[in-house]
Amino acid sequence: MNRKQQILRQRTRDQRTQRRALKAIATGTPQTARTHLIATGIDPTTAKRYAPAFSRGITPTTTGETRIKLRGRRTKRVTVKLYDKTTFTDRLITYRPADPNVAARFQQATHRLAA
Repeated sequence: MNRKQQILRQRTRDQRTQRRALKAIATGTPQTARTHLIATGIDPTTAKRYAPAFSRGITPTTTGETRIKLRGRRTKRVTVKLYDKTTFTDRLITYRPADPNVAARFQQATHRLAA
């Protein structure tokens, strides 16, 4: 597979992930920090990296359970923190990563959310 195909597939994956996140947020039910970050316009890779730090220190609206895949056919059920839109917005206003480039993306996401 050449480089152009890889770029196109990655863009397609990112767009599909963002669309799913927007649909999930539109339902009004509490979602994970990662889903909220993707819906605000942060790319999925960055959202996956910063979601645990983003959700540290705040109490979740509710908790849920999901299944993660382990090696082979094994799976494990884990508890996930779910946040409503107001809790997420309050945290997004105050949270900034140490990396200045990523912090700028979070700042832009805050402005997008406020608009």
